[in-house]
Amino acid sequence: MPTYIYRVKTADGKEKQGEIVAKNEIDARTQLIKQRFQIISLQPKTEATTLAKIKVAFRPKVSQQALTVFSRQFATMINAGLSLVRALDILAEQTEDKILKQAIMDIKKEVEGGKALSAALAKHRNVFSDLYISMVKAGEIGGMLDEVLERLANFMEKDFQLKKKVQSAMTYPAIILFLAIGIVIFLVTYILPTFVNLFKEMEVQLPFITQILITVVEGLRRIEVVVTLLVLLIVGIIGLNFYYQTSAGKRTIDLILLNIPIFGILNKKVAISRFSRTLGTLLSSGVSLLASLEIVSQVAGNAVISNAIDGVRSKLREGENLSGPLSETGIFPPMVTQMIAVGEETGNLDTMLNKIADFYDTEVEYTLSSLTSLLEPIMIVGMGGIVGFIVLAVFLPLYQLITASF
Repeated sequence: MPTYIYRVKTADGKEKQGEIVAKNEIDARTQLIKQRFQIISLQPKTEATTLAKIKVAFRPKVSQQALTVFSRQFATMINAGLSLVRALDILAEQTEDKILKQAIMDIKKEVEGGKALSAALAKHRNVFSDLYISMVKAGEIGGMLDEVLERLANFMEKDFQLKKKVQSAMTYPAIILFLAIGIVIFLVTYILPTFVNLFKEMEVQLPFITQILITVVEGLRRIEVVVTLLVLLIVGIIGLNFYYQTSAGKRTIDLILLNIPIFGILNKKVAISRFSRTLGTLLSSGVSLLASLEIVSQVAGNAVISNAIDGVRSKLREGENLSGPLSETGIFPPMVTQMIAVGEETGNLDTMLNKIADFYDTEVEYTLSSLTSLLEPIMIVGMGGIVGFIVLAVFLPLYQLITASF
């Protein structure tokens, strides 16, 4: 039987890690729940190896857009009265994404064999997330699969739009930065060496900033220096990546991302929007609050927020409401927790969460606009400073020569 690696919280709130042997993932979860553990993460032992992580990282993924189109078309076909098998057969023919096409064909065979759709989807976790599978399962139980698939499509569309907005806003500054680095490299590689040789031939007393520039230029023209810098950069990136794979490293880096100047505000607003949208979509699809929070914790994308949600789940088990523990985390603003409290009182928590998500989507747009406006002058000043330093370092010795000749 396979072995699973788990990370859980005990009844007294302490984290615990270990391994468990079970027939399958469901059996492993059942065993842990019977021991009154709150599951934080559970995965097959083979996936914990470095080689497996590298394979997963480079595994081709289904585009979110393709999955959104699949969900919307699937909902339309189910609503029109087509059987699951017939709908899956049509979708397999229409889908252009090869990975998704193969997954749909496999799911169709499983459904034809008598398996539930959610169980068939669970065999393709590289394509369908836990959120997707849980919502489909809730739709099957509640007899509203078409509605759930429609909600999934709407959720993925808005989530995709949010990501695209962030990427689009960062594109212009990234291009400017790339061009700035290219100009500096061109100056250092082709233009400045001519002036450096000229200064050496004249044997003049060089200003301090010119000496710094000459040292940098000569260093960057030596292959061993460039190779050393590249090796250090690569080792640093790999080391940071491995550190991020650890629990402590993930918490530390994610905490920095939430509190870093300028970008921290954006990261927090995106995280709150994603949390609200995901939880609201799950609740409106019939998934219980505790089960929804467990899924939201897994897809939060930030260890700090994930741990905070796990703490909220523990307090919900003790009989508390959602808004109180959320406000105690210090992550969610008072407006968010107050709106959630109103949603709990009126029985419209899912609707309120979706409104919060819409509000924060708008806030993200404003923040991105302000961030772009702020980054442009900062980058221009930074680029001007670098170019100014180079110009000053080059022309100071020339000025000294000219004034000395008169």
